[in-house]
Amino acid sequence: MSFSSEEISTLIPALLLGIGLSAASGFRVFLPLLVGNLAGKFGVYDLADNMAWMGDSTTTIVLAVAAVFELAAYYIPVVDNLLDTIAMPVAVAAGTILTSSFLQIDDPMLQWGLGLVAGGGVAGTIQAGTSLLRLGSTKFTGGLGNNLIASVENGFSAVLSIVALMLPIFIGAIVLYFVVWIWRKLIKQRRQKASV
Repeated sequence: MSFSSEEISTLIPALLLGIGLSAASGFRVFLPLLVGNLAGKFGVYDLADNMAWMGDSTTTIVLAVAAVFELAAYYIPVVDNLLDTIAMPVAVAAGTILTSSFLQIDDPMLQWGLGLVAGGGVAGTIQAGTSLLRLGSTKFTGGLGNNLIASVENGFSAVLSIVALMLPIFIGAIVLYFVVWIWRKLIKQRRQKASV
């Protein structure tokens, strides 16, 4: 499948917007989905034809309620660690949906494939990092530091979601650089362990 230069000029910002929102969903799942919903609902960005439900009022209500509960639940001891166990697959799904929502591609296989690889991969990488951070906090502070981490993650999710809407190419590029940097570090560590 080939794209015209006009299609590419709309595809790249949409893809990078999805990647930016997906990174935010690695911190909190429902807040970036709500921001994406509102962006589509109010015409800030066009949703893909097959993703029109993302801009629906019912979806707005469901995502708003879910976002409030998720933000609050991370402040409850033990519940925060339980949420992290289910957050990885849910964050990957949210990242996939967010990225696919803005891709104006006629081929659903390509649309969802890009959504999964780009959005789901980014969301999963960020979520894995935040889960490890919370486990370390629980281990070293007995859970006392988890509320601070929850506040930072909530802030990152909100700010990253909003800035991704305003500067999708800039944020998307930074997120991609950060994810590649993380993966390179992990691969380097694995190679060092394997050589020992």
